[in-house]
Amino acid sequence: MRTLVKKNKAVFIGLFFCNLLVAFLTPYILPERYFNDTVIIVFDKGREIGWFGSYPFAIMFYKLTGLRHLSFFLIALIQFPIVTYILYKIGVPHNFHKLNVKNILVYIGLLLLGIYMSMPTKEFITFLMFCTIPFIFQSNKKPVFKIAFSLILIACFSFFRPYYLLMPIFAIGMYLLSFIKFENKTISIIFYGILIAIFLSLSHGAIRGEYISKQTRENYVVENINKKNINTAVVSPISQDTWYGEAFGIVYGFMAVNVPVIEAIKHILSPQVLVFVLWQLLLFYILFVRFSRCLKNRKQYQFELWTLLILFAFFIVQGIFEPDLGTSIRHKIGLFPLIYFALYYEDFRKDIRQSI
Repeated sequence: MRTLVKKNKAVFIGLFFCNLLVAFLTPYILPERYFNDTVIIVFDKGREIGWFGSYPFAIMFYKLTGLRHLSFFLIALIQFPIVTYILYKIGVPHNFHKLNVKNILVYIGLLLLGIYMSMPTKEFITFLMFCTIPFIFQSNKKPVFKIAFSLILIACFSFFRPYYLLMPIFAIGMYLLSFIKFENKTISIIFYGILIAIFLSLSHGAIRGEYISKQTRENYVVENINKKNINTAVVSPISQDTWYGEAFGIVYGFMAVNVPVIEAIKHILSPQVLVFVLWQLLLFYILFVRFSRCLKNRKQYQFELWTLLILFAFFIVQGIFEPDLGTSIRHKIGLFPLIYFALYYEDFRKDIRQSI
C-alpha cells in the first residue's frame, strides 16, 4: 500500500534533513567566538552550577542529562530533531511548500535552529520552555485559563532569565492599552509599551541607583568590544548615565535589535550581517501587520493576539537588555515556537476554534 506525503509535509521533512546536516557540520565550521557560551556551560570553570540563572541552570541541565559529555555532532543529532519535532506537532501549514516571504523567513529560521542547536546552548532550554505556550493555546481548556496560565508560566521562567518576568507585565499593559482609541492603535501600543519599559528602568535607577541597561547591555558591550568578541554591538550614541540618556538608549536599543536599519548602514559591506538584518526587518514587519489585524478582531483572534502581545513584550525587553544584533537573533530563535505559531495562526485556527 502506497503512503502519500503531502507537499507541505514533504518540504518540512526535506528541510529537516538539510538542516540536520547543517547542525552536524556547524561545530566544524563556525569560528571559536561562537562557542563562548558553550565553553562556560560545558567546563563550568567558574563553578556557577545551580538552579537559578541562565548559566547555572544550563550547566546543571547539561550535566544531569549527560549531554555535556557528548561530542557536539551527537548533541546536534539529539537537539535539532527534538525542536523540529515540536514544531511539527504544533502543525505544518498547508501552503508550507510554496515560496513566499513568510515561508522563506521560516526556512531561514529552521537553518538558524540547525546552527544554534548544534552545541550546548541556553537557547535549547528556552525553546523547550516557550514551546509550551502554543500547546496551551491549542488545548481544550477555557480561554481565560489558557491565557492566565500562559502568563503565569512565563513569569515562572524568570528563574532562568529574570527579565522574563517583565514580559507578562508588558503584555498585560499593552493589552489594556488596546482598549483605548488611538489613531494608529498598533504603533501607539508598542510606543506606550516602550514607555512602560523606560518607566521601570528609571524607577529601578531611582531605587537602586543604577539603570537596568547599565547592569546588562552596557557592561557586557564594553567588556566584549575590548575582547573583539562582537561586531554588531548596540551602543547608544548618548551616554545612559542620565535619565534622558537611559530613555533614549532603550528606544535606540529597541530599534537596533528589531528594526535594525542603522545596523544595515553600518555593516553594508558585511553580507552575513545584512542577511540577519533583512530577516529581522521582514519578520518584524509581518508580525506588526498581524498584530494590527488581531487588534481589529480581538474576539476572533484572542489567542493569536496574546501570542503577539507576548512576542512584542519580548521585543521591548530586548530593547533594554540585548548587547548586540547577533545575540538578539539567537534569543529570538529560543522563542521560535511562538514566532512560528504567530506566523501561521490561520492554519492552526481549526484546532483553536474546537476548544472554545
